[in-house]
Amino acid sequence: MLSAGIVGLPNVGKSTLFNAVTRTRKAEAANYPFCTIDPNVGVVTVPDARLEPLARIAKTDVLIPATIELVDIAGLVKGAAQGQGLGNKFLSHIREVDAVVQVVRCFEDPDVHHVAGALDPIRDIETVLTELVLADLDAVQRRLDRVAKDAKRGDKIALAEEWVLKKLAAHLDQGKPADTLGLTPEEKAVARGFFLLTDKPTLFAANVKESDLATADANPYVQRVRDYTRAHHDCETVVISARIE
Repeated sequence: MLSAGIVGLPNVGKSTLFNAVTRTRKAEAANYPFCTIDPNVGVVTVPDARLEPLARIAKTDVLIPATIELVDIAGLVKGAAQGQGLGNKFLSHIREVDAVVQVVRCFEDPDVHHVAGALDPIRDIETVLTELVLADLDAVQRRLDRVAKDAKRGDKIALAEEWVLKKLAAHLDQGKPADTLGLTPEEKAVARGFFLLTDKPTLFAANVKESDLATADANPYVQRVRDYTRAHHDCETVVISARIE
C-alpha cells in the first residue's frame, strides 16, 4: 500500500487536512505548536470509475479499490535535524513513507499563531527542506562510515554504495535535496536503498482561506509557491482550503 506523509511547519493546516481526507477526527487540530506528537494514520480509498465496468465483465460483486495510507506527521521547526521540537523523532516518521505532501500556509490570520512570527511561504518551504537535507546528510555520512571498511577490501556492492554516497554527500552539503542530483539509472537504484527524505516524490499543498479558494490565482502567496516549486522541484502545487474540506 502506498503511504504519504503530511508535513510542514506547525499551525499550517496539516491535521485539519488529514481529518478532512480521512473523514475522521483522529488528529487534534489546535492553534499551538506540536499539538500532534505521535503520527496519526488513516487509510483512504482511491475512487476509480474503471472498477464497476471491470466487475461486470468479470461477473463479480466484489470491488476492492486501491488505498493510500496517510500519515499526519507533527510540525517541523528550524533545528529539527538537531532534535529541536522533537525533530529527530518526527523525521524518523517521514523516512517510513513513500511520498511527502508538504502543506504550506498561504493565508493571513492574526488568530492563528505562526512559529516564525510572520507569514512567508517560501521561507517556510525552505525551512522544512533544510531540515530534511541536513537529516539526509547525516544519514549519508553515517552510512559512508559503515561501508568504508568493505569498500577498502574491494567489495563490489560496498564500492557502488560508496561512489553514490560520496556524490550525495557533496550535493547535500551544498543544501540541495537528493532528488535534484543527476544520477544515472544504476546510481538511482543504489540510492533508493538509502531511503533519503529528500528523494521522495513530493507534492506541495497551498492552504488558503475558504474565501480565497475560488480566486486562488489572485493570491500572491499561492503564486509565489507555484513559481518556486516549478523552478526548484519541477512539480505543480495544489490549492486547498483544509478548513472547508
